[in-house]
Amino acid sequence: MRTGVPQTALEALASRRLLASSWPWRSAGYLLTTLPVAVPAFVVLAIPWLVLVARLAEGGHPVATIVSQILLAAALTGVLGPLVAPPLARLERRRLRMVDNRPAGTSHHRPAPAGLTSWLRHRYTDPATWREVGYACLLATLAPVLSVAALLAVPLVGTFLTSPLLVLAQAPGGKPVALGFDTAATVGQTLPYVIVGALLLPLVPYLWTLLAGGHAGLARALLLGETTQQLRAELVEVSRSRARLADAFEAERRRIERDLHDGAQQKLVSLTLRLGLARLDLPPDSPAADSIALAHKQAKQLMAELRQLIHGIQPQILTDLGLAAALDELADQSPVPVTVNADLPGRPPHQTENTAYFVAAEALTNIAKHSDATSAALSLRQHSDLLTVEISDNGHGGADPERGSGLTGLADRVAVTGGRMLLSSPVGGPTLLRVELPCTHTQPSG
Repeated sequence: MRTGVPQTALEALASRRLLASSWPWRSAGYLLTTLPVAVPAFVVLAIPWLVLVARLAEGGHPVATIVSQILLAAALTGVLGPLVAPPLARLERRRLRMVDNRPAGTSHHRPAPAGLTSWLRHRYTDPATWREVGYACLLATLAPVLSVAALLAVPLVGTFLTSPLLVLAQAPGGKPVALGFDTAATVGQTLPYVIVGALLLPLVPYLWTLLAGGHAGLARALLLGETTQQLRAELVEVSRSRARLADAFEAERRRIERDLHDGAQQKLVSLTLRLGLARLDLPPDSPAADSIALAHKQAKQLMAELRQLIHGIQPQILTDLGLAAALDELADQSPVPVTVNADLPGRPPHQTENTAYFVAAEALTNIAKHSDATSAALSLRQHSDLLTVEISDNGHGGADPERGSGLTGLADRVAVTGGRMLLSSPVGGPTLLRVELPCTHTQPSG
């Protein structure tokens, strides 16, 4: 389940609103500016090889001459490439912003030492430099060809669409109009081209976005050094950071629940008792008795609301008796009859236990609000290091995360623990929600 706005041109390809967005125009601008940027790379890296090819095409050269010319072209590339590629790479990292909203970052060059000799040695031995040289070679050869081909699609499609007008503009007996690989002399002959042009017109923005996104993805991989190992390490760190945040949130939630339960609730209970005693000491028909009675009633209502708030933050039964008992209480409070089947050898870890409880609570709330179900079932199983929660109902189905039914929040809560959520809800029902949570150890029950 993927949400949010596209961050790159390649992500925008999957959007149904691509044609109405700015991504095709940003991609066209990226392809257009590729041509002037590629000129220095072409002059330095491609021209020596083109000269070599032109000389070899003349023929009659001995093998030794051919080998020496190849070595000369390779030497020019090896000597000039590390000097030209880094400035181009810096420009390309800035240009990435046109089709990639993610932070561009910096290159992975090693720190350069002082001194010209040491600097040159560093420049020619740094792996990041040679990745930039490789990108510069692609920029000098393949990138301009693809960019020109994508941009020429516009005049080609325009020619197809306006071909009847071009034919009519010719004087009687004039020359046929060239259309692609063929010609047309009459309006009737241009109709197939008009149809093809009308079909290709909406595809041109997709072509721009695809080529610009692919180019930017390759540039990001080569110029930012985002290797698979580095990405995996960053992903691991993100997962650990997310787990630390979840643990901190859980600890803070428990602290708030404890402060409300031991502090505010106890003071409110004391206030309610004092108001009750004061009410008994006043004459029943006095104005003060009516005010005290009203305050006493409001205090009791506030205490009931505070208890519900504390229960929503951290149900006391979940803390005291565990997940199975808490789910039984949820089932008893549900307006839809719920059958609970729990099989737990012990108590799961606190975070897993809380996640399973709140997932079940949200799912039962969704069933009561949206499904028109007459019955539901809640199953809880622990196998080895996996806790599985299944909630099913006999409602009309059609649950869709895109319609804001709370399923997106459930998926996010489950993902924080490293688990996953599966949903089957065809139109007409039934609906089955399955949540799998990691359960590496169990607490002693009781």
